[in-house]
Amino acid sequence: MSNKASTDRHDRLQAASHPRRATPADAPAIARMFAAAFTSDPVFGWIARPGPGRLAALEGFFRWVLEARAIPFNDVWMADDASVAAAWLPPDAPASPGGFIEQLKLFPLFVRLCGFSRLKRGSAMADAMEKNHPRQPHYYLAFIAVEPRHQGMGLGSALLEATLHRIDETGLPAYLENSNPKNTRLYERAGFAVQKDIAPAGAPSLLAMWRGGRGAWQAAKADASTAPASR
Repeated sequence: MSNKASTDRHDRLQAASHPRRATPADAPAIARMFAAAFTSDPVFGWIARPGPGRLAALEGFFRWVLEARAIPFNDVWMADDASVAAAWLPPDAPASPGGFIEQLKLFPLFVRLCGFSRLKRGSAMADAMEKNHPRQPHYYLAFIAVEPRHQGMGLGSALLEATLHRIDETGLPAYLENSNPKNTRLYERAGFAVQKDIAPAGAPSLLAMWRGGRGAWQAAKADASTAPASR
């Protein structure tokens, strides 16, 4: 590795380890990066429309997720150049849009994402995710991704660790759905454990992964258990 490449990797790791909160103005750049990163994802490959329109459909979907669902809750984190980003939803955020009318408004969005030929697949996947979503308070990692040309540098791990550190300060657990088996070890190293495969019949694996609460909560519990008994 050249000195220039080594310096670039160091700078990018620093940016991923010290992310900033995304604003609405960042949504287009993050959506483009997410779309590029998830183009080859097994689950999105199963539900998203095939052909040349897939990339634009993915970008539109992620832009909606960011603008309408994630960024308003102020828990989307990114490197300044949007080379890596993570979209979290806090415990007070609904896991999915509520109400029949709200879901009906999203129908055109899902037609653009899936096409009519794969709409049933998209619906089956969404139903499986909603059915298996934990009910207890937790932080939900909706999406995390690294720009394809910067993958393999450890940026995703660095950002995940930085954001989990913030979550640990609350003592709450975290949950995600892993749509790519290649990422399982990354999540396990961060403390997540596989619960089960929640994918509908015929779909690629979608692993529900849970990480128990720690940090402030565990420290308080440890302090209580080691405190001397009062006399």
